[in-house]
Amino acid sequence: MDIDFVVTWVDMSDPAWKEEFARYAGKIDNSKNEVSEARFRDYGFLRYWFRGVEKFAPWVRKIHFITCGQKPEWLNVHNPKLCLVSHEDYIPKQFLPLFNSSSIEMHLHKIPGLSEHFVYFNDDFFITNHVERERFFRNGLPCDIAAFRINDGLSQWGKRIRNNMRIINKHFDKNEVMSRFHDKWFDKSYGIKARWNYILSPYGKFVTLRTPHNAQPYLKNTFEEVWAAAEAELLETSTHRFRSVSDLTPELFRTWQICRGSFEPYNTYSDTKMFPLIIKPKQAAVAVRNQSYKLVCLNDNVHINNYARVMENIKMSFDSILPEKSGFEN
Repeated sequence: MDIDFVVTWVDMSDPAWKEEFARYAGKIDNSKNEVSEARFRDYGFLRYWFRGVEKFAPWVRKIHFITCGQKPEWLNVHNPKLCLVSHEDYIPKQFLPLFNSSSIEMHLHKIPGLSEHFVYFNDDFFITNHVERERFFRNGLPCDIAAFRINDGLSQWGKRIRNNMRIINKHFDKNEVMSRFHDKWFDKSYGIKARWNYILSPYGKFVTLRTPHNAQPYLKNTFEEVWAAAEAELLETSTHRFRSVSDLTPELFRTWQICRGSFEPYNTYSDTKMFPLIIKPKQAAVAVRNQSYKLVCLNDNVHINNYARVMENIKMSFDSILPEKSGFEN
């Protein structure tokens, strides 16, 4: 089974990108999440992403590196596993340019040469310990956790997820799905993470699922199926250059996959951790250095205190476990 990785990246210091961004949004505005600096900035950790893949997941077939046509100076474009993908290579031109990650991600299945089995990464999702193919796919299916969570719908993220759930409830019957795939919804490995599955058993509608904010395995045909079912809604989101509360999000594809039963139960929280750097900068650096998890997310925020020092500490942690250049670096 061939498994590809897909990762998106942007260089906000690029003058051409800045000019295009300014044409549509004006300047970076840290008071607005959708156009804040944290949404686009990069502290130079991308090389550690590639080092982690080469050292801890050498079995990957291809890496599809998605940008708006950018690439770091140090990137070895001749590495046989690397595929440079520009937005215009797979996103219809009438929607470009895009600065909305949801719009960029919902077209992933159109990437030329993409494997049926792929894992999607944001550029702040890092592999920090050895990970096997079976962590992402078993029996040809994505490994995932089917567990509900509470969503008050007050945050922008919460509102967008609720948009997804309207699509899901239109196409799936919750009681029928949870009955047919009972063992997958009530797998013992989930532990306390699945408590709302039991509490909400009598409720007739799907609600928000837990979403580990980290590398996500997908089947390409899931994207094709969702597009066939909800093309109008997905096209509408594609017109949004910047994030909007009316967006659908990539979690729609993940939730659809789970409702279809196209997954193998796995408690992804057992070896995955998201660190909001605004409140857990020291814990993040320690987790990377000690390789406490297979996958970590280093979630940026414009309000991080002592930003340069926080990032330098994390850089030192990366250097301690990934000191050598990878074959993806010149």
